[in-house]
Amino acid sequence: MKFIIAIEQGTEASAFGVVVPDLPGCFSAGDTLDKAVDNAREAIDLWCETVIEDGGEIPIAKTLTDHQLDPDFSGWIWAVIEVPVERYFGPAEKLNITLPRLLLARIDEYARAHNETRSGFLAEAARMAMR
Repeated sequence: MKFIIAIEQGTEASAFGVVVPDLPGCFSAGDTLDKAVDNAREAIDLWCETVIEDGGEIPIAKTLTDHQLDPDFSGWIWAVIEVPVERYFGPAEKLNITLPRLLLARIDEYARAHNETRSGFLAEAARMAMR
């Protein structure tokens, strides 16, 4: 799953700070930009694991543009990172569905263009439709 992160520039006296705006209370830091991003992955993974185990849900993400308009993050660096939190949703189940051939071709084309799988795209589309 992809997550938007906001990174506050570090200085000689302070580490890089990272906030995950779509996950309330999820933040981390690191002495280098690379370490800050690695620590953000760990923070996101732990946040999602805890929330799902407690019966909660991962919030639907806002767009990067929406976050960039937030004055609290003015001047911050933005990144999108992949964190494999889907394992907390339970085991995958195989299903058989019927879709028109042209629609399926468009889904596959879109998924490939966005480095996603068909299943990943359909799952995310379902989550977005149910929000």
